[in-house]
Amino acid sequence: MERVLIVDDDPDIRRLVRHHLEQAGFEVAAVESGREGLAHSLERTPDLVVLDLMLPDLDGHEVCRAIRSQAGPSLPILMLSARSEEIDRVLGFELGADDYVVKPFSPRELVLRVRSLLRRTGAAAGETLVSGGLTLDAGRRRSTLDGAAVTLTAKEFDLIFTLVKAGGKVLTRAYLMDHVWGYHGDSDSRTLDTHVRRLRGKLGAEGRNIQTVRGVGYRYDVEE
Repeated sequence: MERVLIVDDDPDIRRLVRHHLEQAGFEVAAVESGREGLAHSLERTPDLVVLDLMLPDLDGHEVCRAIRSQAGPSLPILMLSARSEEIDRVLGFELGADDYVVKPFSPRELVLRVRSLLRRTGAAAGETLVSGGLTLDAGRRRSTLDGAAVTLTAKEFDLIFTLVKAGGKVLTRAYLMDHVWGYHGDSDSRTLDTHVRRLRGKLGAEGRNIQTVRGVGYRYDVEE
């Protein structure tokens, strides 16, 4: 049974999220402070963290950075926040969040997003893709560029894996949002664009292979 850790100081939110996740078949632990969240994740690393940004002791961004540092890039982190500005979303992704949900939210949608984050794109165990200097090992969830390790979050890995596996075909924005995140909609386009920008930055010259097809989506095409 997959284990989800909820870090939120609002008892009503904790109860609501816990109830719906448990109904969906997850094992759930819930704490009210950032320090408790860090201690819990150290004691027993969860499969996913639902993290509020407005915490009483530590800023949620600090908690996200610390959890990402101690648990590594493969642990999915979903941020909950009343902050809906684009800069807040971007900052969350910059610090390692894989998804961002604005309060108030639909519990059913939250469960859908949790399931999506826990789904691994490289479904075929042990599948490895090589394109140019980039190697993606789906079985180990590892990525290397010219032999050097590249640290990617869970969704960054899923996104680049999906693009590379398409073999140069153009993938629409709706397809990428549905296939990588499990949902789509105009309001979520910033999530995709932010992840693409981060991937381009992390992949250096290889990042140029992630090409924007205006009005359609993206493709990964290695120029000969």
